[in-house]
Amino acid sequence: MAVSTKHFRKRDAILHYLQSTKTHPSAEDVYAAVKPEIPDISLATVYRNLNLFKKQGLAASIATVGGVERFDGNCQPHVHFICEKCGAVQDLDMPLSPELQQTAESHCGGQIAACHLSFTGACRNCL
Repeated sequence: MAVSTKHFRKRDAILHYLQSTKTHPSAEDVYAAVKPEIPDISLATVYRNLNLFKKQGLAASIATVGGVERFDGNCQPHVHFICEKCGAVQDLDMPLSPELQQTAESHCGGQIAACHLSFTGACRNCL
């Protein structure tokens, strides 16, 4: 039973961190943040759980920035900005227009289930 408790403790810690940060961390960032609390956690455990959370709809893969996958614990529809110079990923406080979904549906002839909109460029600090 202790193994199961540890398993869920690790999973809960990973999910809690992911949902409490706005930094859009990589798996390595999540690992570094959770490791002090759970010293016996492995990077493989973090990767396994992030993949599980994606399948369960509890996390999203935002983008691969500089060859590193970045994650978001906020799965509500929202817009991201990704700096192509420093790799910063930030949420943009702007609405996703229902017209955008309607237009996409009319172009594909189907029904849109999800939208992941990201803008790329140079952030304020990199300009």
